[in-house]
Formats: sequence, C-alpha cells, structure tokens
Amino acid sequence: MADQTNTAPEKALAFDYVDRNAEAIALLNDSIFYFGELGMQEVETAKLMTELLEDGGFKVERGIAGFPTGFCATYGSGSPVVAIHTEYDSNPDNSQKPGVVEAASIVEGAPGHCEGHNVNGTVLVAGALAAKAAMEKYGLKGTLKVFGAPAEEQLVSRPYFVRDGWFDDVDVALTPHIGSEFGVGYGLIQSALISAVFTFHGETAHAGVAPWKGRDALDAVVLMDVGMAEYREHLIPTGQCQRVITNGGNQPNVIPKTAAVWWYFRASTAEGAMSVYERAKKIAEGAALMTNTTYDVDLQSAVWPVRGNQTMAELVQAEYERVGAPDWTREEDDLARALQEKAKAKVEGLSRTVFRMKGPATQKTAANDAGDVSWKVPMVKIYFPANIPNISFHHWAAGVALATSIAHKGAVAGSKVLAGSVIECFRNPQVVADAKATFAKELEGTNYFSMLPPDQKPPADLNRAMMEKFRPQMREHYIKERPKFV
Repeated sequence: MADQTNTAPEKALAFDYVDRNAEAIALLNDSIFYFGELGMQEVETAKLMTELLEDGGFKVERGIAGFPTGFCATYGSGSPVVAIHTEYDSNPDNSQKPGVVEAASIVEGAPGHCEGHNVNGTVLVAGALAAKAAMEKYGLKGTLKVFGAPAEEQLVSRPYFVRDGWFDDVDVALTPHIGSEFGVGYGLIQSALISAVFTFHGETAHAGVAPWKGRDALDAVVLMDVGMAEYREHLIPTGQCQRVITNGGNQPNVIPKTAAVWWYFRASTAEGAMSVYERAKKIAEGAALMTNTTYDVDLQSAVWPVRGNQTMAELVQAEYERVGAPDWTREEDDLARALQEKAKAKVEGLSRTVFRMKGPATQKTAANDAGDVSWKVPMVKIYFPANIPNISFHHWAAGVALATSIAHKGAVAGSKVLAGSVIECFRNPQVVADAKATFAKELEGTNYFSMLPPDQKPPADLNRAMMEKFRPQMREHYIKERPKFV
C-alpha cells in the first residue's frame, strides 16, 4: 500500500512528472522492445535514449570507454555526484510477440527482449528526467550522471567504465532492473564472472586422404571441454562453468585449423572466478599439447559480484513504500495467470506486495556487470515489478509482458522509485555521508582491483553479424512514433 502522506514537494513534482508522461514512457518502452538489439549493437536504442536525455537538458557524451552504444549524460554541477546506470540489450533467438501466451516470434530466429532490459532503459531515462525536473524547479545542488551500459547479457561494459575512471568522482550509484515485484537487499547479491574466448590454431589437411598431415583445432576444443568437465567435480560449491563452441570448423572433410570456445567462469568472489579461469588456461594448454596446436585467450570481460549498500537499500525501501505496487487490472492478472499455467509455473497472478528489505541478501549464481561499480562506490540495485512472477528469464515466456500494460505500469512505478531515491540523495546530504560510512565498513579488508587487463579493449564487433542478418526484417516492426516528454 502506497504511503505518500509525507512526500516531499521535490518528490511530488517528480511523481507528477512521471504520471504526466506515462504515454511517453510506454512508447519508449515499446520502441526499445521492438528494436530488440543485441549487446554492442544497440544503435537505435542508444540513439533514442540519448536524444531524449538531450532534449530534457542533459549534456551527453557518447561512445565512452570505447563503447559506441555507451553514453554518459550529465545534469547539474558540484557535489554530491549521483550516478544511475543500467542496460538495454536483448538476447539471441528470443523474438516474441507481446501479449501472446505461446511461443510466437515477431521475426523467426531473431533476437528479442526476454528479460526486460527494454524496461530498464525506459526507467533510466524517465527516472532521470523526473529527477532533473525536481532539481531544476527546487534548485537542488549536485550532479546527476546517467550511464548507458551496453552488452550486459555478455557482462561487458561497466567493468571497463570503472577501469577507465568514469566512476572516480561518483559518490553513490543506483541501478534499476526489472523484476516481478519490488525488492531490494544489501550484502552480496550476485556472483563474479569471467568471460573468455579460447581460440586454438592448427593446420588444415584432407580429412579423408591425409588426416595425419593436419593439426586439428577442433580436437583441442573438445579435449578442453573434457578437461573442464572433469574439473567440475573439484570446483568449490559456488563455482560454475558454461560454454558455447563459436567456431568448430567449416566442413567435415577439412581438418579445422581454427576452432574457438567461449567460456563463462562463475564464483561467489572475484578471487574465486580468477582461480577457475587460471585453471581453465592450464587445461587449454594441456589440450593444445595433446593436439600439437597453439591457443590464445581473449578475456572479454571480468566482473566482481554485485553487492548492495545497506544505507542505499534502506533509502530505496522507503521509496517502495511511498510509491506502492501497481494497481493491476483483472485482464492483466488473467494474462499473468494464463502464462504461468502455460509455462508450468506456480499460478498466482501478479504481485501486489511491497516486500521488506532483505539483508544480508542471499547471493545468486547469476551475474551482472554492475558488480564493479558496487565495489567502487556505495550502490543499490532497484528491482521493480514489470514482468510476471515465476517466469524464468532468457525464455520466450519472459518476453510476453514486456510491451504490454504490465510493463508500462511497472516502468511508471520503477521510474518513481528511482527518481525519489535520487532526489533524496540531493535534498538530504547526510544520506550520502551515511552511505559512504557504511560502505567503508562493508568493504573493510577488501581491496578492489579491476580484473581486466589494462590494455584490454571492448569487443566492438560482438553480435554484429547476427544483427546485420536480422535488422532489416526487425526494422519493419519498429514503432514510427517518437516519444516526447513534457
């Protein structure tokens, strides 16, 4: 139940701004949904988001830290410096028609939003514009920085942002993320992860006539896979490894001289993930020795576990209770129940509960590239209700609600919570001071360092071929109308 009896005028203005722009929020949300762009290729998405922020009075720097679709938008000056940041990429092969309770592609085989990063991007922009309106009207002092973070599904951008100094002057940070209910926690929330591509190099030969003349790079990939499978028995309980073979050769009668496998290494700590990665390199070395091949490694990203600051979590919890859960209709609840039944999930409809803050949180095995930010500055992850409970992400079912009134109402609620939390940091400097104090205690004995090599560059061509293949068909479904915030 919402409690706005003691809402400060700055927040009331921001909430009115969000309500007044509910149609623009829905249009922005659906536009990003139909763009459906994969990580590092979020061209249309980043263009629309940055143009709206510029129209709203923000100064925008594009292409930050080597990311063509990354950006930093700034409003205000001086202290405190409050950063908000999130992602807006989709996933491969998850195109899904909204509101349809069965697997139904918009474009067969194309990428699509199947978690809700389209709603994340919407909340980032709408919350920033609402907070800026209050800052301007009431003369709130400080700097609001809005970061667009590409390729979160590949855990790429924010470790580079932190390494390259983009958060050096930030005092506190907030990141909104879609969920099925309001929820915030402190302590360790998600896991560390290292993303690396192992490429083996051999020599071609005719597989049927003279295979002994070849040095099979695919054999090395397979042997590495066997070695990693045996190693899994000896992983610490919080360790995990996943992989896809990205290059297995060209045709069966040619011994592959090049083959590649893309690995994710997970653990509860950065040190744990590094340990698994180092062992994987030794296994790769053994595979290369057995096949008389060579190998190289491209460490694409390496992220620390996401953690939540207690002071910032308490701040967000107060805003949850102020805003309250969306007022779902019978039709919206029926859609949720129908999808839950179709997906063989627990059937309970949409959440109307504002849950109490969790702390310390239960650490999940999932990772998010916001992790490095959370060890650099006090940070909180804001989960807001814009998807259907009990539906797993990265599956067609998680795309059903993302361009419907469920996502629209959730985006409005999330934008209010984000704006209200940001405004509180500007109108009450003690919150920032307290967050820094609790952050220092929480990190006592931990020495944060970037796991990225200092000369590592982001993978700019990631997902380019897939988007070039599908974008012409996807473009036919783009929304022509442009959102306008007033």
